[in-house]
Amino acid sequence: MNTAPGDPSGTPGGLWSRNFTLFFAARGVARLGDMMAPVALATGLVLSGYGAGVVGAVLASMTACFAGFVIFGGVIADRVNNRVLMIGADLVRVGVQAVMACLFFTGHIVVWQICVLSAVNGICAALFQPGLPTLIPRIAADVQGANGAIRTIESLMTMAGPAVAGALVGLTEPGGVFVAYACTYLASAICLALLRLPAPDHRSVKSRGNSFRSDLSQGWQEFRSRTWLWGVIVIWMVLMIASWGPMVPLIATQVVSEHGPRTLGLVNSAMGAGMVVGALVAMRVRPVRPLRAGSAALLLYWLQPASVALDLPVPLIATGLAAAGAANAFWGVMWTTSILTQVPTDVRSRVHAYDVAGSVAMLPVGQALAGPASEIFGIRQVLAFNAVIALGVALALLSVPAIRNLRKADSRGVTDSSTTAVAESAGKGAG
Repeated sequence: MNTAPGDPSGTPGGLWSRNFTLFFAARGVARLGDMMAPVALATGLVLSGYGAGVVGAVLASMTACFAGFVIFGGVIADRVNNRVLMIGADLVRVGVQAVMACLFFTGHIVVWQICVLSAVNGICAALFQPGLPTLIPRIAADVQGANGAIRTIESLMTMAGPAVAGALVGLTEPGGVFVAYACTYLASAICLALLRLPAPDHRSVKSRGNSFRSDLSQGWQEFRSRTWLWGVIVIWMVLMIASWGPMVPLIATQVVSEHGPRTLGLVNSAMGAGMVVGALVAMRVRPVRPLRAGSAALLLYWLQPASVALDLPVPLIATGLAAAGAANAFWGVMWTTSILTQVPTDVRSRVHAYDVAGSVAMLPVGQALAGPASEIFGIRQVLAFNAVIALGVALALLSVPAIRNLRKADSRGVTDSSTTAVAESAGKGAG
């Protein structure tokens, strides 16, 4: 790929500039911590006598706050220096995880306190997340290549994180994992602080003179004008409440109860290995209709809950999670690249915030339902239902013309909201 004028990658056709390398490291170390924490939480709570209901409630407290605040985070990110906002969010999370570590080290496990800390972590994530889509195009010209590389390191850390967490739990108890988790946020903040970013395009800051409400409204108008965008989110909400939400705590609880925390780390690491494969494939494959290809990949996602629901041997559970991880990673690159190349720069944080909020809005509901549903129907029965829904979601994505017919855009993306909505016209006009 030829380097465009002002190519932030810094070298002709290159990706691995100083800025991108720092950002790559920041995302990798942050994901390492994010994947260590669920193992520590599930293990610590289960060993303290709590079940799937409490694990789901703790996860739901973080996710609910994230979903509730991310839209406001998107407006703030479009109005202020989003890198400073992201660094501040990381530093607050360092403190949150340090307190969490103290609670687990001392054995002072009070559920409401764990939920409050998780909620604060979710708010910080809501302030951090919307800045990512505006930052990536400023440090890399090849948006899909950058997304693929970032997804690869995140996948590697998804694979390593649970294994590292399992080892730390054995050596230091769950509290030691949270100490390491705090260190990952600190490392992320340092890497972001060392970035040398080009000045933002003047069009990307023009919204700062508008009212907060006006910016919210503009973001919503841009979001709802793209059928492919809101169509995916509506379908994804079904996945969150009926499959993904209850599946995560139920799989963690079932695997820890039957096979122990080390096995949970093993099967999650297998999923991470699959994600690496999916991300590497996404770096190389450049489909003309990216969401069609991503939706087709998601036809494998049902294997994650199904492998546990069927009480398969551990190697087959690991295989199911690996296949689901590959599908999820490939879809993630196709979806994120579509957002970054189809949505104008000056509203991208807000549109991404609506995307994220819609994607996860039903997740805490699904997490909260995990306990009651498993008590009424049984964990394996609920996971079997999750598998059916996951398969149905992939088929639903493929059934919507605006989604399956969305054509690939210029990898450098749309720069201004006055640009014609290429995605929408392509989605409607394609056969």
